[in-house]
Amino acid sequence: MATGERTVRLRPPKNTLDPRAVGWWRAQWLLLTAAPVVVLVVLGVLIEPARFWLLLPAAVLAVLGGGCAVLFPLWWFRTHRWEVTDEAVYVRTGVLRQEWRIAPMSRIQTVDTVRGPLEQLYRLATVTVTTASSRGAVRIEGLGHEVAAELAERLTRITRETPGDAT
Repeated sequence: MATGERTVRLRPPKNTLDPRAVGWWRAQWLLLTAAPVVVLVVLGVLIEPARFWLLLPAAVLAVLGGGCAVLFPLWWFRTHRWEVTDEAVYVRTGVLRQEWRIAPMSRIQTVDTVRGPLEQLYRLATVTVTTASSRGAVRIEGLGHEVAAELAERLTRITRETPGDAT
């Protein structure tokens, strides 16, 4: 290794997401659960002969969806991590199938910040780091919008100062 050359190693990222991400994930889960439940309930009210067979799955979906909305976001919050150093962006996501991604600064092409309507409600944002990788972009979801703006600015500055990778 040449003098001054930096190595990027797989290691656990140290930063957690914003705690508001738990509420954001819960809201997403509940909205996805509510859609089929509402359809089944409306149909159950309108179609008397099939009422039981429509309301039963609606109740089961509501209970399962509510349970998942309570448990899964807490589990996700405990496993999702991120970190940015002068050398790379580190992200760990997933619960059953964990994915660890490293984006070396020299490979970063663009940095985007996105705030969907639900994210805006929870004052959160997603930072997307697009690299020269066939694996696609590295996404850090569930950041406070101030942290996301500072992170995007920092990444832009660091990548501007980092020479490109010739490999």
